[in-house]
Amino acid sequence: MTIKAVLFDLDGTLLDRDLSLLEFVRDQYDRYPEFQIVNKESFVKRFIELDNHGYMWKDKVYQQIINEFSIQNMEWTLLLEDYIRNFQMYCIGFPNLLSMLTELKNNNIKLALVSNGFGQFQYDNFKALHIEHLFDEVLISEWEGLRKPDKAIFNRALAKLDIAAENALFVGDHPDNDIRASRDVGMKAVWKRNKQFETVVDADAVINNLEELINIVLYNAT
Repeated sequence: MTIKAVLFDLDGTLLDRDLSLLEFVRDQYDRYPEFQIVNKESFVKRFIELDNHGYMWKDKVYQQIINEFSIQNMEWTLLLEDYIRNFQMYCIGFPNLLSMLTELKNNNIKLALVSNGFGQFQYDNFKALHIEHLFDEVLISEWEGLRKPDKAIFNRALAKLDIAAENALFVGDHPDNDIRASRDVGMKAVWKRNKQFETVVDADAVINNLEELINIVLYNAT
């Protein structure tokens, strides 16, 4: 079946969120002297643990950090605002991101983003990767009022692209929200391997590097 559109998740798929967060937290530690009563690596390690790959929102993370390390004269709300405002400055895409997307676009493949998360925050992170000019549609759960794995958000993206499910491929890192959900809609699904998930993922293909998508999409190398 000919692939005419590729839909992507953001965090863990296009955006190397783990590396981006690591860079942000290290810099935030340096910028706030109140944190520096704690060893830097201990602080960073605990922050990453609490974050849990983004599944704990930062209001809870900062409150826990302040409590655990007995940090004085620091409001968690200030830290959360700093995170929301500045995280985009540390966003790092996975290797071969731009070259892969450009190759697909040059071959008339439609591109869309389908991401869970807070609208403006996710969109700012997406823009920080400097790839938005290549995308035909961007759907973020808060703005859509729908959230993966709900089939409706995938169907809405396909409708916006004017592409049938059997002619579309979804690329994501989450076994349920991305892979199983998109296949349930009728799309092919490619799993961007994520060490966070140890289970076998029932995908049409598995990739370690975004560059591998070119052969899968253009030459049906699944």
